[in-house]
Amino acid sequence: MIQSMTGFGKSVLQLPNKKITIEIKSLNSKNLDLNARIPSQYREKELVMRNTISSALKRGKVDFSLYVEQTGDETSASVNAEAVKNYIKQLKDLDLGGIASNHDSKLLEIAMRLPDALKTERDEIDENEFAEIEKTLLEALAEINEFRTAEGAALEKDLKLRVSNIGNLLDEIMQINPERVENVRERLRKGIEDLKENVDENRFEQELVYYIEKYDITEEEVRLKNHLSYFTETLNTEDSNGRKLGFIGQEMGREINTIGSKSNYAPMQQLVVQMKDELEKIKEQVLNVL
Repeated sequence: MIQSMTGFGKSVLQLPNKKITIEIKSLNSKNLDLNARIPSQYREKELVMRNTISSALKRGKVDFSLYVEQTGDETSASVNAEAVKNYIKQLKDLDLGGIASNHDSKLLEIAMRLPDALKTERDEIDENEFAEIEKTLLEALAEINEFRTAEGAALEKDLKLRVSNIGNLLDEIMQINPERVENVRERLRKGIEDLKENVDENRFEQELVYYIEKYDITEEEVRLKNHLSYFTETLNTEDSNGRKLGFIGQEMGREINTIGSKSNYAPMQQLVVQMKDELEKIKEQVLNVL
């Protein structure tokens, strides 16, 4: 059973004074590339959450977001009264044409926009609250893994189809292989006849056998069939292994290329082109397998 690296998971935690939303989305990547967006008050727990995500998702380009929405009357921000008063005094001291003394509300508006007019108190993380956040994170991870598994089932179906297509094309190649041998024989004989030379039949057959052996594709057929079988076995294993499937795909490509270079027969080369097309689709899909 394989898993896709593409997925999305979301879970919401409702606390008495706040709502915490966790979202996780992932795309394909060679390794784990985790980007986390976390409010500052939870930064000290970032490593713990990263380790939890890494253990669950293994690979992929992962975006993790934790959003906090205050739903109660409490707020961590308050007016820095001393700083605001000091700003207003300084503005009045500037005495902008006598305007300042008559526009206290305007001065207050200006002062509130200046640095340090608001102060934010950093709350200590409540361990019970964080335990609930961890449960919510695990729920989001479970959802994204369900998504990945569903995507993986679709990938597996397509990959098995492509492997079957390559196997069928290989069977067609071996069916027309005797035609290719006969075609080679006729071309060689015609070439000799065009030279108007008398030919020793025994020598001709020896040269023909040498030529046919040189371009024999039996070994490539056997190896390619083995690779196709191994690819399917790997798809059916319990663990998803995209890297392993990628390596097997490379070996399949080597055998297909060799068959193409040895074929020297147009109908066979056409089938090889179709095999290469199927293999490219396999390689594209495997890039997204966990």
